[in-house]
Amino acid sequence: MASEGMVCPRCGAPVPADAFLCPSCHAPLAQADEEMTEGSSSGAPEDSQLGLHAGTSHPHPRPAGRRTGPGANPFAAELTRRLARLDQWEENVETLGIEIPHLPAWAEEAARTAWNPEPWAEVVRGIERIAQKRIVTAFEEWEKRTKGRLARLEAYSVDSRLERDQIEDALHTARSGDIAQALATYRQVDRVVAIKERHLDQAREELERLVSLLKDMTVLGVEPPQDPAESELELEADLRAGKLAALKQEIRSLRLQAVGRLKANLPRYITEYGDYLIEERTHGIATELEAIELARGARDFFRGRPEEGLRRLRALQETHGVPTGRTRTTATRAGR
Repeated sequence: MASEGMVCPRCGAPVPADAFLCPSCHAPLAQADEEMTEGSSSGAPEDSQLGLHAGTSHPHPRPAGRRTGPGANPFAAELTRRLARLDQWEENVETLGIEIPHLPAWAEEAARTAWNPEPWAEVVRGIERIAQKRIVTAFEEWEKRTKGRLARLEAYSVDSRLERDQIEDALHTARSGDIAQALATYRQVDRVVAIKERHLDQAREELERLVSLLKDMTVLGVEPPQDPAESELELEADLRAGKLAALKQEIRSLRLQAVGRLKANLPRYITEYGDYLIEERTHGIATELEAIELARGARDFFRGRPEEGLRRLRALQETHGVPTGRTRTTATRAGR
């Protein structure tokens, strides 16, 4: 929204306070100010000064032979370098969730061929200042989010001192104007933190899957290699201490033992439960869905997915019940 009293010196249209180009006539405001100032000081400017027709306010068309090309314009090379830098910034700020301003194609062409490129140079410098301000603000938000992620890693004894130092370096570098270096440091920190989080999340997931497997074994009446609650406490302690290698080794060992016991005992459970469903069906109880779920649980287990298989069998037992004989057997084992 245009600020009150702010108008284009050339065409008189209202303009935003921070605009570099007039939204109506597309003239650089610095150039328009310069022309108006020259016109006021000289009273009746010569045609050679502003390139105007005598008695009219329209500028002379530039002769084709006098059009300044990129090679002749001293600002063209600098413009190319600055625009390339803005493009590089844009490619690397997508993950920060921001957009940076652009110089329109027509304005870029006008800047390259302008007789007086300095006003356009100021436009480009202004775009760079706006882009830098947005990037620094995004870095400050990224700093807050990343330090929260590092705090979670540190709660599991994951060293993150280097990443904290690099975050401070990136923010300082961005504020000082070296955006390319700041973005390079940002990408490195973000990648390393993501790798550490992935390793931690994988270890957490493996721990929870093992504990769930041990609990399901207990519910189904198959004695686990170790008490689930005890295993959870020990494994959680290793995870909190950052002993990921030892944790994964212990998880693999307990899982192998659990699968071995299931291979020896689960077929009998499945057979008994199948007989239970057949007996119910002879009494007129519909058990087709339960039989399908029993078959799926057995299939998951024997195809190398013991966690999924036991989860199905446990859900089936909890919703449909357990055979009376099986209940007595489980209770007897629990009392020993």
